[in-house]
Amino acid sequence: MAVYEDSRDCRIALSAYSNGRPRLMGIVNCTPDSFHQESQNGGLEKALQMLEEGADWIDIGGESTRPGSQPITIEQEINRTITIIKELRAKSDCFISIDTRHHEVAEAALQAGADMINDVSGLRDPKMFDLVLSSACAVCIMHMKGEPKEMQDDPQYEDVFREVYHQIIGNARKLVSAGHDPNLIVLDPGIGFGKTLEHNLTLLRNIDRGDDFRIMWGTSRKSMFKEICGRDNSSERLAATLSTAAQAQKLGVDILRVHDIKEHLDLGKVLAALEERM
Repeated sequence: MAVYEDSRDCRIALSAYSNGRPRLMGIVNCTPDSFHQESQNGGLEKALQMLEEGADWIDIGGESTRPGSQPITIEQEINRTITIIKELRAKSDCFISIDTRHHEVAEAALQAGADMINDVSGLRDPKMFDLVLSSACAVCIMHMKGEPKEMQDDPQYEDVFREVYHQIIGNARKLVSAGHDPNLIVLDPGIGFGKTLEHNLTLLRNIDRGDDFRIMWGTSRKSMFKEICGRDNSSERLAATLSTAAQAQKLGVDILRVHDIKEHLDLGKVLAALEERM
């Protein structure tokens, strides 16, 4: 289980390990329709297992935002997530993020004990922006082109790297200008969210920290590996996922959002040992 000098300082938990390994955010999908079948209907037991395996964060989500997914009601999303956040907080002093694009869900999650808002829509809703400011919580600003239902319908960019980072860095700078702590801001380029395979590969070749913001990647078992490796089933994509984790460590990505904690932790330790960072 992860240990910190100050177990409640999100700024520490958002920065990469001193030995060069990214921190690991375990995915707990409280949904019946997530793209990775083995991660569907996750709950407290799954979260505790991930913590025992070495997760630094637990990311709890109640709405699937996979390509083509249908939206659910705010009430449904709250019912799926808040009880688990309360149960996890009662049992652990771990770091918890709420994976949502709805300010009502985010506010309920913060009240229940969550530490961070992981907003897949990148603070598109002004009320979410205001909530981050008023609560002074940690936030992940992700890039998503369009809405989940249609985001993969022929997405177009003139320069995907420049456009994606211009948007999320711009929103981060607005938060800082309004008084938010820059060390509580994470940027996620949104791999697979309104991007073709070539767009994804371009975004995985480099990062842009802007004003030295944290960077998070979420590539775990995604459909891009079907295109590259011919792996139709998400259960067959762990090896491909780990290859992008190695790239993340090479580039200095701070956090990896993953389904498989043990395997990513082992990879990080071996790479760090090879680089004499242990």
